[in-house]
Amino acid sequence: MSATLSNHFNQPGIGLGCMNLSHAYGTPLSEEDAIRALQQAFDMGYRHFDTATLYGGGRNETVVGKALKEQRQTLFLASKCGMAINPERGVKEIDGRPETLRAQCEASLRRLQTDHIDLYYLHRLDPNTPIEDSVGALAELVREGKIGAIGLSEVSAATLKRAQAVHPIAALQTEYSLWSRNAEIAVLDACRDSGTAFVAFSPLARGFLTNTLLDVTGLVEKDIRNNMPRFHQDNYQQNIKLLDGYITIANEVGCTPAQLALAWVKSKGDFIVPIPGTRSVEHMQENLAAAPLQLTTDTVARLDALINQDSVHGTRYNAAQQAEIDTEEFA
Repeated sequence: MSATLSNHFNQPGIGLGCMNLSHAYGTPLSEEDAIRALQQAFDMGYRHFDTATLYGGGRNETVVGKALKEQRQTLFLASKCGMAINPERGVKEIDGRPETLRAQCEASLRRLQTDHIDLYYLHRLDPNTPIEDSVGALAELVREGKIGAIGLSEVSAATLKRAQAVHPIAALQTEYSLWSRNAEIAVLDACRDSGTAFVAFSPLARGFLTNTLLDVTGLVEKDIRNNMPRFHQDNYQQNIKLLDGYITIANEVGCTPAQLALAWVKSKGDFIVPIPGTRSVEHMQENLAAAPLQLTTDTVARLDALINQDSVHGTRYNAAQQAEIDTEEFA
């Protein structure tokens, strides 16, 4: 990872996942409110903003571009390609063909109102396109100055190695939190060994670790958590029981539950950057305030033992969602 890229990742060490403003959780904000929230995020200190072609069918990139175009030279901008909403069919499609990635990059640049994207991820591995072909296409975009660096999302250590044989991979992004530990099987070690940044999305366990989502029956119909087994009523009622001990530890540390979750992620390595997402400016402030928080070895061990792949009820994804990713799985 280049020194410039590393500096952006490490200042302030927590990025902002922008998806929630337009996509997947709850009810999307209006464009006006989303722009205002992003500008307030910049003003409070966020410098790493993460979006994607997929989010809101391009609307998320549009609001990021409108909100931050005046600050473009002082922030780190990440987006993704290879997974998008087909405008004619209205369904999500994974397509890693070189011509698709180039077209999506050009469209992203227009929506983001910029001439380059600092970090551009392949959002998902396309099983019908060799990773070498997809990364080769992204490498061409690097040479043309349209993207600064290449990232991969939700891939295995083996896929990372194949990709690195074509072009350096600056970052690998996947879900990582106390209750989603798949990255610990192989990817964290692979990133550490190769100097690849690891970007942790959903570090707050999709809201579970904030202690604010106590009743999943109130989720709006299109909320993606409705289709995730861990959020099914029977499983979630079991998972909620884990929060008693978790809140006790947060109180001992003197931080909020969300801040404890972020501090735990950061404790796992200085090459790890969490990117919590939220529509709430107050929660943005709360999350950013976790940046300097450091946990003792004993606290990390207690958290590890309390919430992990063996104590959580329900799988991370359902069968259809699982088929879209390339990450290692626990037996």
